[in-house]
Amino acid sequence: MSELSISAIVPVYNGMGFLEQSLPPLLRLLALGEIAEVIVADDGSTDGSGAWARDQGARVLPTGGREGPARARNLAVKAAQGDVVWFVDADVVVHEDGVEPLRRAFDDPGVVAVFGSYDDAPPFEGFASQYMNLRHHFVHHQHGGEASTFWSGCGAVRRDAFLGVGGFDAERYRRPSIEDIELGYRLRGQAGRIRTDPSLQGTHLKEWSLWGVVHTDITCRAIPWSRLLLDTPDAPMDLNTGSAEQLKAFLAGGLLAALLGALLGWVSPWFAAGLAVAAWAANRALFDVFRRSRGSAFALGALLFHQVHLLYSAVTYVLCWLEHHLKGGRGRRARESSS
Repeated sequence: MSELSISAIVPVYNGMGFLEQSLPPLLRLLALGEIAEVIVADDGSTDGSGAWARDQGARVLPTGGREGPARARNLAVKAAQGDVVWFVDADVVVHEDGVEPLRRAFDDPGVVAVFGSYDDAPPFEGFASQYMNLRHHFVHHQHGGEASTFWSGCGAVRRDAFLGVGGFDAERYRRPSIEDIELGYRLRGQAGRIRTDPSLQGTHLKEWSLWGVVHTDITCRAIPWSRLLLDTPDAPMDLNTGSAEQLKAFLAGGLLAALLGALLGWVSPWFAAGLAVAAWAANRALFDVFRRSRGSAFALGALLFHQVHLLYSAVTYVLCWLEHHLKGGRGRRARESSS
């Protein structure tokens, strides 16, 4: 196994309720000598999170105000002593074997980063929490192997590679968003390979509402990720943006149109039924994850809601595409008129 030292970095803002569960496993790994240090980047908390973490034995670095997780992580990496920086969100409880996948990945000198996923046992029983966590678990496990993005919920990077590409873009991403995805593009382009490892898992403590799922999907993921892809034409399409996901979104749109057409008498109900079967077949693997975890009734409801997710994500990309090209057209016209 690699002898690289590991610094665990946890950004937090008013996350005392999460830290009380997520920090002890990391401190146990520290006591066992499996990691070199635990750094809590306190981003201006007013609930005593920083002071509590310091009392438990973590090294606490205050950001001096509300700066956002990207800048908080950057600050911690600069102060870290480890060869590898392991980012763990404050609401993620790492599994006790979390260090082994890191060392296994970094035994390959060509690997600069590795990330895992949420596990399939979220603590909240609500529909939205189960759907969101199981969807994330499925997507990251389906794309095991090489990746072009990064995930900072439970992922690690060689410190020198992180600093070499300038860290997270804290100016562009001042709130939790896709700063880790954008970092992944730069790491892959300039530094080396990124791996995903399904055995690197953590329990996600966040409780979701349906509105929270939709709002987060659109404002914190779909909009900034679409804009990033449009600004980066050579960006690889994987995870949620791959060709398989595009096909599923196309089927979801076709299914909605067919259902409306059937209700209005414009198309045969059998055509809508055929599209429903095709959509189910395309999402069969996800349906099976839902069913194994929560039963058939939940799986059916979750798969139906997933069609809604695919639709609003696709519509968001189209709107961002229009925005991108309209702005480009205005810019070209301005340059042409001035010449």
